Amino acid sequence: MCRVSQTLASASAVARPLSIGPHRLETPVVLAPMAGITNRAFRRLCRQWGGSGQGRSDSSAAGCLYVSEMITSRALVERTPISMRLIEHDADESPRSVQLYGVDPATVAAAARMLVLEDRADHIDLNFGCPVTKVTRKGGGAALPWKVDLFRAIVRAAVREASPAAVPVTVKMRVGIDADHTTYLDAGRIAEQEGAAAVALHARTAAQAYSGQADWSAITALKNAVTTIPVLGNGDIWSAEDAVAMMRQTGCDGVVVGRGCLGRPWLFTDLAAAFAGSPERVEPTLREVADTLRRHAAYLADFYADEGRACRDIRKHISWYLKGFSVGGTLRQRLALVDSLADLDAHLDSLDLDQPWPGDAEGQRGRAGSARKVTLPEFWLESRELNASQRASVQAAELSISGG
Repeated sequence: MCRVSQTLASASAVARPLSIGPHRLETPVVLAPMAGITNRAFRRLCRQWGGSGQGRSDSSAAGCLYVSEMITSRALVERTPISMRLIEHDADESPRSVQLYGVDPATVAAAARMLVLEDRADHIDLNFGCPVTKVTRKGGGAALPWKVDLFRAIVRAAVREASPAAVPVTVKMRVGIDADHTTYLDAGRIAEQEGAAAVALHARTAAQAYSGQADWSAITALKNAVTTIPVLGNGDIWSAEDAVAMMRQTGCDGVVVGRGCLGRPWLFTDLAAAFAGSPERVEPTLREVADTLRRHAAYLADFYADEGRACRDIRKHISWYLKGFSVGGTLRQRLALVDSLADLDAHLDSLDLDQPWPGDAEGQRGRAGSARKVTLPEFWLESRELNASQRASVQAAELSISGG
């Protein structure tokens, strides 16, 4: 059993169930899609912690929504092996949630149609928040909502294909390109008009990437502008207390949790407790953390059907799991090079596993990076409408995305 701390900041919080189309979430929390992170293995781990509060392998989801990592619409329509793997869900995973990235309305429509007609998803999320340079330079990701006609057409196409099967479509976006070129209020209203079931806002611009502080006041503004569907907030949720504070300060209907759960899937236990008004928080010992890390690696081996690949994947998670614990530099280096589950077991067994949860393990996780100028197609900011040359540039944006 994990120890718990008595944290009073959110003890009086009361959960407000969140409805996204026909899906009712008793805990108003969504796991953010994260490339290379939120595959079936990691979602299984988060669902176990969110379901049982103890991370047991026999537990199931209890009220949160766990979204797949981003899948490109074109790759899905072409049925590439990686995209077909990424849309896999566990038999007990419900609702089955898939995030699509697309820049062409017809391709997004085809991808949504495939997911619906083949009964592969119960919820579709559209990604308009990617700040990566190789995407924005072609007009994709967080740059795309600047072109309101294209944004509207993509949302409309996805909703049209998903609606007959009552599969809700949601939109995830950023505040805008930079502080001088915001898009979120227009995008939120358009998504609402076109039948989206909810909108989620990462309260940073593309120029900020993950640096600085999220501007929660933008979430408030979006909530005031979009009044008929739920508005979800995202950005700087590192603890259950942060999630409760965001909802109290902004009036949003739910939260989207990303980097805060890296190496810490038990955050979903804390979130469920906080929104139920409980002060209990999970404080695992290093032994319990190591057990969770090891189970994560085993799930990755099952997901990839390749132990070596699973071990290469788990390497990036190890520093997140071990944050704050006393682990020597040499051992950390060895763990970062594991190439088999047996090797991982040997290194984990050599840890001082009786260490209690360290206070400095709390707080920010993942790389923040630094602010930068967003690279865009030529003359992109001169008009909110696409011209012919820009349309050709945007068509190439989806080809620039790696992964699914």
